[in-house]
Amino acid sequence: MTSRERLLAALHHQIPDCVPCCPDISNMVPCKLTGKPFWDIYVYQNPPLWKAHIDALKYFDVDGGFEMYSWGDLFGDQPEWERRIVRRNQDGSFVTQTYCLQTNEWNKYVEVHTRDNPPAALVLPEQIGLPAVPDAWEEITGIKQWPKGMELWKLIKKEMGAQGVIGMPSGGTTCLLYGPDEVYAYYDDPSQFYERREKALSRIEVIMNRIAGLDEKPDFLFCGGSGSLIWQTPETFQELSLPVLKKATEMACDLGIPTHVHSCGPEKELVRMAAEETKLTVIDPLEVPPMGDCILKELKQRYGRKIVLKGNLHTTEVMLKGSVETVRAAARKAIDDAAEGGGFILSTGDQCGRDTPDENIRAMVETARTYGKY
Repeated sequence: MTSRERLLAALHHQIPDCVPCCPDISNMVPCKLTGKPFWDIYVYQNPPLWKAHIDALKYFDVDGGFEMYSWGDLFGDQPEWERRIVRRNQDGSFVTQTYCLQTNEWNKYVEVHTRDNPPAALVLPEQIGLPAVPDAWEEITGIKQWPKGMELWKLIKKEMGAQGVIGMPSGGTTCLLYGPDEVYAYYDDPSQFYERREKALSRIEVIMNRIAGLDEKPDFLFCGGSGSLIWQTPETFQELSLPVLKKATEMACDLGIPTHVHSCGPEKELVRMAAEETKLTVIDPLEVPPMGDCILKELKQRYGRKIVLKGNLHTTEVMLKGSVETVRAAARKAIDDAAEGGGFILSTGDQCGRDTPDENIRAMVETARTYGKY
């Protein structure tokens, strides 16, 4: 099987030739492989993150596609934000802030761009000595131009080819409450979050109707929100986000399209609710303690007939710091714990760090292809 065929088999509850291997190498590893400053990828689109990612998938021969989020506004119905430089530093790093061309407002957050790391996002300007509204700014020139919307999505799918699958946003989410300020706001006045839920439910219908009319359908639909049970308790999740996840997965199921949730952090209760109360297809990254609360073997025994599990090698102790044999042993254990009968994709417990050794990623793929044969 090709990587694409292997993943599609897993997503449609069929038995592939071997356990698919899809370590989350999403941002840092692909950027490092380009040999360029990270701001070339994130700001100047040279290459864009999606291209760097696909090149990395092919470099490692990973069964890929689940971490592809960078095609922008697919349907052309979102406000247009322009990135502008609001500070340059002596070491070459710089700070950007986005400006909405439709509403003439500045984003409340800035991003700090450094040479060898992804941008620091969600930084309040006052935290780094900048005003909320810039006194001066610099237009960014030299950005490499790429197609937009569905044209870009089709280009990405063509570039991916047989190396993996390509998804699309569903409008669904598992996180309608994020950050400490919103936690306080919810308990002070939950009505605004109920309104947010209703808007999300309405948006799902709009997006699903558009997807139903596409001449080229996605392989799966994104429905998740990272860190869903960090700011939401399971009870809050049931009240706010579960109705949204249920609707997205049910409408996708009616279209015959699998659905995917990525939610790092504690996730055991999210797996239970997704398996028992929604039509979700696949969930990751199932992080182990202390980063998360998931035991792969236990989840397989309880929910393996209802939902595809994707995880969960430790990204620091195993992938970053471990030896090749450490990686192989951890991969074999994950396969032993969850691969029987299908419904399992070998992956990592969230994103691999920038300096993860190449040989460790290759060892994980090789173990899945050999030890993980069905």
